[in-house]
Amino acid sequence: MKPAISHGDDGSGGSPTSVTVDLGWGRLLFAQTFETNADLAEALREEGPARRDIAFYIRDPHVLLSLAPHELFLDPSHTYRLNLATYRPSRRQPRGFFIRRLSSEADAEAVNAIYATRGMVTVRPDFFWTNRDSRAITYFVAEDETTGDILGTVTGVDHRRVFDDAENGSSLWCLAVDPQTRHPGVGELLVRRLAEHFKARGASFMDLSVMHDNEHAIALYEKLGFHRIPAFAVKRKNPINEKLFTQPLEDYDRLNPYARIIVDEAHRRGVGVDITDAEGGFFRLSFGGRSIHCRESLSELTSAVAMSICDDKAVTRRVVASAGLKVPEQMEATDNGAALEKFLKKHGRIVVKPARGEQGRGVAVGLETVDEAERAIQAAREVSDRVLVEACFEGQDLRLVVIDFRLVAAAVRRPPSVVGDGQRTIEALIEHQSRRRAAATGGESRIPIDDETRRCLAASGHELDTVPSEGEEIVVRKTANLHTGGSIHDVTEIVHPELVRAACTAARAIDIPVVGVDFMVQSPSRPDYVFIEANERPGLANHEPQPTAERFVDLLFPRSGAKTANQALGMR
Repeated sequence: MKPAISHGDDGSGGSPTSVTVDLGWGRLLFAQTFETNADLAEALREEGPARRDIAFYIRDPHVLLSLAPHELFLDPSHTYRLNLATYRPSRRQPRGFFIRRLSSEADAEAVNAIYATRGMVTVRPDFFWTNRDSRAITYFVAEDETTGDILGTVTGVDHRRVFDDAENGSSLWCLAVDPQTRHPGVGELLVRRLAEHFKARGASFMDLSVMHDNEHAIALYEKLGFHRIPAFAVKRKNPINEKLFTQPLEDYDRLNPYARIIVDEAHRRGVGVDITDAEGGFFRLSFGGRSIHCRESLSELTSAVAMSICDDKAVTRRVVASAGLKVPEQMEATDNGAALEKFLKKHGRIVVKPARGEQGRGVAVGLETVDEAERAIQAAREVSDRVLVEACFEGQDLRLVVIDFRLVAAAVRRPPSVVGDGQRTIEALIEHQSRRRAAATGGESRIPIDDETRRCLAASGHELDTVPSEGEEIVVRKTANLHTGGSIHDVTEIVHPELVRAACTAARAIDIPVVGVDFMVQSPSRPDYVFIEANERPGLANHEPQPTAERFVDLLFPRSGAKTANQALGMR
C-alpha cells in the first residue's frame, strides 16, 4: 500500500512541497504547498479510478481552472473554520452512545456502510486499519451503548504532522451519521470530540468543506462557532463528481429518494433519463434503442397480473401458500363479532390490516381484545373496503429484496422508539424523533401520533404526556414500516439460505421481476419464518450499501453494466 502522506522535493531541504494525504476515498492536496498552479493541475490529473481527489486552500481558483477548464471545476462548497483558541467544550454528554477511536476492521466495515448510505466514496477496510495508529489522520466513531452498532464517524487531519504547517491548522472530513440512528446529537458530538482532540494537541484552528446547499450541516457548524473563510476547493471532472459540474436534470430535485437512486445509477451509466412526473416518481429510461417507463422500482417489466397479486394481500397469501411458503392463518373481517372473538381466542393476539394499501397505513399489530380489534378494523376500512385479520407472530420484521429472482438485499425493520431524557413527554420526544427521521430520509419517514400510537403506548403502561426517565427506551408503534418512523438495518451477509430460497420462490410464484418480500422471523440467521406480504415497488434507497439500484438497471438494460463495457473493451 502506498504511504498515506507524500511530499515533493524542491531540493532546498526546506519545507516540503506538493503535499498530499491519501484518505482512502481520494487524496487531499494542500494547494498552498504546491509551487505553481501547473504543478497542482498535473497532480489532480493523477487521480486514481473511482476516487475523489480534493485540492484544498486554493486562493486563486480562477487561475488554476484556466489551465485545465475541461478537466477541473470549482467545487460548489464553502470553507468553514473553528478557532480552537476560543472554542469552549459543551457540557452536553452523549446519551445512549459514546465516541471512541476506530479500533477494528469491523469498525472500518461499518464506517464504509455509513459512507455508502450517504452517497460517499467508500474506502478499502484495510486502509482504515493500516492507518488506525497514524499521527496525522484520526478516525473517531460513535458506538451505540446497547447494540454496539456504529452510528457515525468523522475523520481529522493534523496539518502540522502532515507538512509542518506554519499556520498550525487541522481539518475535519467525512462527517457521516447513520440515517437510521435513533440517538440525537451524534453528528454534533463527533465534531466536538474532534475539535477537543485537536485543541489538546495545540492546533490553532479546525477547517472543513461543506456543500453550499447543505443547510442542516451549515446550521450545525455555525451553532458550534465555525465561520466562513475565503478558501476554495477544486476537483476533477469525473463520474463521481458529475452532479456537481453538470446541469441537473429538469425536475430532478423534486424526485423522492426511491426514484433518485435509480436515476443516479442510470445517469452514471450513460442511460438516458426523462423525468415524466417528478411528484409521482415516474421516469423513462432509454438505452440502445430500448425504452422503459418506471415508477421508482416498478417498471413495465412487472405485469399487471403480478401487480394485482401483490395489491391484494389475501390473493398474495394464497399464491405463495400454493408455492409452499408458510403463511399465517387469516380471515376477512365481517360484522360477525362471534367469528372475530373465536379467531382472537384461538390465536391470542392478532393483526388487522387493509386488504389493499401500502406504507403501513391502517395496520394494527398485537391486538388482544375484541374492542381493540373492532376499532382497528374501522380504521383499516378508511384505507380499504376489505380488511383482513391475521394471526400475530412475535419476531423481527425482515424485508428481502429480490431482483431478477435473485436476492440483492435483506434488512430487519425495527419499529420506532424514543429514549427518555427525564424532562420531555413522550409526545415531545416523538415529535423530535419524527423531525429527525424526516430530515434523514428526505421527508419519507415520520412517526404519526394516532390511535395506533396511543394503543401501543397504553399496552406498555404509558400515555403521550408521560415523562419517561432518562435512558428509558419506549417503543411507540408496533409496525416497523419506514414511512411510519421505523428504521432499517442491513443483514444481507447473515440471512439464512432457507429465507433466501423462500423469498425467491415467492417471486417466481407471483412471476414478478422486482419485489420486496416481507417475513416475520425469529432471527435473520435462522430458517424459521412466516410470510407477511409482497411489495411490488420496494424502496431501493432503503437498502444501501447493497447494490439494489445497480441490479435494477442491470435487469432493465443488461448491456449497460460495467462488466459488459469491460468485455467490449477487451478488459476483464
